[in-house]
Amino acid sequence: MANRYYQEGEKRADGVKDLFAAVAPRYDLINDLQSFGMHRLWKRRLVRLAEVKSGEAALDLCCGTGDIAFALAREGAQVSGVDFSAAMLEVARRRLTATSGCRVTFEQGDALSLRFDAQSFEVVTISYGLRNLRDNDAGLREIARVTRPGGRLMILDFAFPSNPVWKALYTLHLKTVVPALGRLFCGDADTHSYILESLKRYPGPAEIGRRMESAGWKDVRWWNVLGGVMTLHRGVRVDEQPG
Repeated sequence: MANRYYQEGEKRADGVKDLFAAVAPRYDLINDLQSFGMHRLWKRRLVRLAEVKSGEAALDLCCGTGDIAFALAREGAQVSGVDFSAAMLEVARRRLTATSGCRVTFEQGDALSLRFDAQSFEVVTISYGLRNLRDNDAGLREIARVTRPGGRLMILDFAFPSNPVWKALYTLHLKTVVPALGRLFCGDADTHSYILESLKRYPGPAEIGRRMESAGWKDVRWWNVLGGVMTLHRGVRVDEQPG
């Protein structure tokens, strides 16, 4: 049975927008439950690998409710958080209101067509967002456009483990436990069965690395997390973007 939130082609953005409008109020809670709280460790590792320096301009793309944006700000960055979903940004802004002295601004925007000038940021992060874009390659090129030469890109997203037994167990978790959480907390299993549906069509870690290089990134590396259920990618912006 097709997942109604996963749409192909030009309708992809509409499905993603509907999805995050449905999950926003319980997004953080379900993240904790479905990952047993480990997503917090993965995000901390992402920020460490970004090597943020005080005063740098950072973009947290597909920022969601703001976990990474706030973490980058704690490292001394001036952070712009951008997300397509107004519902997710509403949660992020509530969190910002409760946080004093935090150098973060949140705004709604399209990752494929950012309002920022070329070479605006030293650091760009995107967590659980590249997989949701209509065009991964266009997204990587747009990120390269707004990143200064020598700037760093960090990507965190789901992946499939290479070990067949671990992959089977992980897939079972995504097929059963995760949709059950969606049904329980959002009243709709499709909100979280979407993860497996989108992951089936998302390139593997090596292919994402190749696409990063084609889009204008060098020194591309990636790390498998928890046996490969997640992957962290890192790239450095080249001096000239490929034509």
